[in-house]
Amino acid sequence: MTTMMSTMISIPPLFDFDYLESMALMSHVVFDKFKDEEGNFMSSITTDVQGLLELYEASYMRVHGEDILNEAISFTTIHLTLAAPTLEYPLSEQVAHALKQSIRRGLPRVEARRYISIYQDIESHNKALLEFAKIDFNLLQLLHRKELSEICRWWKDLDFTKKLPFARDRVVEGYFWIMGVYFEPQYSPGRKMMTKVIAMASIVDDTYDSYATYDELIPYTDAIERLDLLKL
Repeated sequence: MTTMMSTMISIPPLFDFDYLESMALMSHVVFDKFKDEEGNFMSSITTDVQGLLELYEASYMRVHGEDILNEAISFTTIHLTLAAPTLEYPLSEQVAHALKQSIRRGLPRVEARRYISIYQDIESHNKALLEFAKIDFNLLQLLHRKELSEICRWWKDLDFTKKLPFARDRVVEGYFWIMGVYFEPQYSPGRKMMTKVIAMASIVDDTYDSYATYDELIPYTDAIERLDLLKL
């Protein structure tokens, strides 16, 4: 982002802003340096596509009342869309994905895995950092496989296939869903516990929607409301 950096003095790169604002350490007013005397974003920064992309992603850190970041999203979206047909890989892939879905709107680990494939094709990539990212992802994948194996074994031991054949097997689906909430490695117990909760809730949902009759659901609902396990 050489062009954009030349327009500012003593202002950190946009990726630094992205991190610092996420930690509530920097104000959005730093973007005022990208505006001209009339209050519009400088036309000179439109030639720096990488810088525009970083500004676009950083703008998604906005909160209510940060109008300049709303303006930044509109400005960068227009110019990234115009520039997209002329770009070469891997920048073209980054821009296309960003316009479809900002990194901030994706699952952190899914976005990281996607970026690894792009980053390794960038000529200036840091080999040590790339190798570390791959090792980290592979270790995390092993952890997820172990967790899912434990959950599937728990589900199989309950033998719902025979006891409740109408119930859907949504263990893997539930596990993937909860990874969007507890994606950090240290939250392994939370992922396993919540996946089990989702699986059990799914059975209750299927009981109401697809299996039990209205007359059967009346005492069933009553037992649930009174938490009477014997009548369940």
